[in-house]
Amino acid sequence: MQIPKRDGDGYLVDMSDWTEEIGRAMAAEDGYELNEKKWQQIMKAREYFEEFASVPPIRKFAKFIEEDQKDVFDLWMTGPMKPITKYGGMPKPTGCV
Repeated sequence: MQIPKRDGDGYLVDMSDWTEEIGRAMAAEDGYELNEKKWQQIMKAREYFEEFASVPPIRKFAKFIEEDQKDVFDLWMTGPMKPITKYGGMPKPTGCV
């Protein structure tokens, strides 16, 4: 699979290039494992992005998916919004994530 052009942080240069297959291929290329729960959260973040035209801060996102913020952090073992937005083909989160 040919992964479209990415920026220095690994985000797609053109968000319209994103497909689920490309998101999974990007994660695989980065050596990042996406299980089903992570993938569900990526898709929920895309729903949020499409509805509100912005990347949600983690607090809002946890509320949006009805999960405890700590559980979201535990699942991703890092600031969750970076990998969620990267592999979900969304813009880089800004501010405190």
